[in-house]
Amino acid sequence: MLLLEYLILGIVQGFTEPLPISSSGHLRIFKSIFNSDVLSDMNFEIIVNFGSLIAILVLYRKEIFSIIKDFFSYIKTKDKQYEVNFKYAFLIVIGTIPAAVFGLFIKDFIEKYFTTKLVGLMLIITSILLFVIKDIKGKKEKKDISVLDAIKIGLFQVIALLPGISRSGSTVVGGMLSNLKRDTALNYSFMLYIPISVASMFLGIGDLVNSGNLSELLIPYTVSMIAAGIVTYYSAKLFIDIMKKGKLIYFSIYCFIVGIITFIIF
Repeated sequence: MLLLEYLILGIVQGFTEPLPISSSGHLRIFKSIFNSDVLSDMNFEIIVNFGSLIAILVLYRKEIFSIIKDFFSYIKTKDKQYEVNFKYAFLIVIGTIPAAVFGLFIKDFIEKYFTTKLVGLMLIITSILLFVIKDIKGKKEKKDISVLDAIKIGLFQVIALLPGISRSGSTVVGGMLSNLKRDTALNYSFMLYIPISVASMFLGIGDLVNSGNLSELLIPYTVSMIAAGIVTYYSAKLFIDIMKKGKLIYFSIYCFIVGIITFIIF
């Protein structure tokens, strides 16, 4: 039964992580509904987030390799053909800084005081944000993103530290409100996810190693990580496809319904 719990929750995490519906919010809701030791296991989030990270790295491997290659090629040659990705690499760093800084200060507060009712309220806010941008198309491409755009989108990522506010949703909203094209906003959103996820993993790896029950939970952890990774990969592809079609209204309606139900029940 324990293995089954880790499998099911790994799938839930994997499905909700890349979609603009808040994975952290859904795990909070599940924790309030079910009396599960898995949801009380702080290391569980580290494990499944790692699975999701691997999936995004695989999905965007060509883009990531191109950015890294062009970054160092520009440093070496100063050739203009590498300049866009050189600048883009810095914009990813700039967009990551706000959430990284604020996360250090409010993480403990959120874990201690954030209620499930507030998760419902945050899901409603996510719904409203997605509704606001549902018809925006934008004009800016990767080469047109400015430092101000990166800061603005980074601040939207700060809001997503609150469970119920989707990280992918908030950064896409920030991108669309900065006049980025849909695919540009989505790609930048996923690029911002990578350093934040890596940082979270390294901050939590000490607790994982020193937990004392790592050997006992090695198989459940592995199962949940693999499940999260596989489901994240296909869930992200689904989001990319829906984003191309401009159908964010689906996610807006879903978040509104779940948010209202959660706010009323808890």
